[in-house]
Amino acid sequence: MRLLLVEDDDHVAAALSAVLAKHGFEVKHARNGEEALQALLPDERCAKPPFGVVLLDLGLPDQDGYEVCGKIRKRTATPVIMVTARADVRSRIHGLNLGADDYVVKPYDTGELIARIHAVIRRPPPGARPETTDTELRLGRVGIELPTRRVRVDGEDVQLTRKEFDLLALLAQRPGVVFRREQIISEVWRTSWEGTGRTLEVHVASLRSKLGMPALIETVRGVGYRLVAPAAL
Repeated sequence: MRLLLVEDDDHVAAALSAVLAKHGFEVKHARNGEEALQALLPDERCAKPPFGVVLLDLGLPDQDGYEVCGKIRKRTATPVIMVTARADVRSRIHGLNLGADDYVVKPYDTGELIARIHAVIRRPPPGARPETTDTELRLGRVGIELPTRRVRVDGEDVQLTRKEFDLLALLAQRPGVVFRREQIISEVWRTSWEGTGRTLEVHVASLRSKLGMPALIETVRGVGYRLVAPAAL
């Protein structure tokens, strides 16, 4: 996923970009508000927004980050995470009222920042609904009924264990988004990564086999897994 990092400090931007790249993000760096707004202009050749999330520093050289956030929100629904040293409650409230999806105070733990990024990109956009009904996700040949925990491929039921279903449902909520191994273990198994890696690998292999679609779940080496968009299969 492409990420727009709006940060005037080149050293901070370089260090953070390197971390984000290791977690599967393609980072575009904007050094001021005007560069950020120009980068967010839609590409007429592509109907999708150019970025999946924006990390916005508030202390920009050309205009206040709050002002930039307001302009971003007027032109796109792309999630915005404010990243700033302004820690007081009034600043946080102001940022969220302007349309920011989250607010992270410097100095921050990079692991927490990555987790917050994944949290906001998993949220459905305003007014979003599943492709077919309110209770089913459609992924090409695969149908996932969330309330009944039922999975079908080409209309035929596929019997999954509870953890296999939870894993598939997590990945299916954001096709194309890379989920870190640690994040999957935390959300599906409700435990820490240590000692659980082999269990995750076994469940991924089992899902690929039961669905009869080995290419549906892609391994992102050194990072985690993502569900391939049906059109790419």
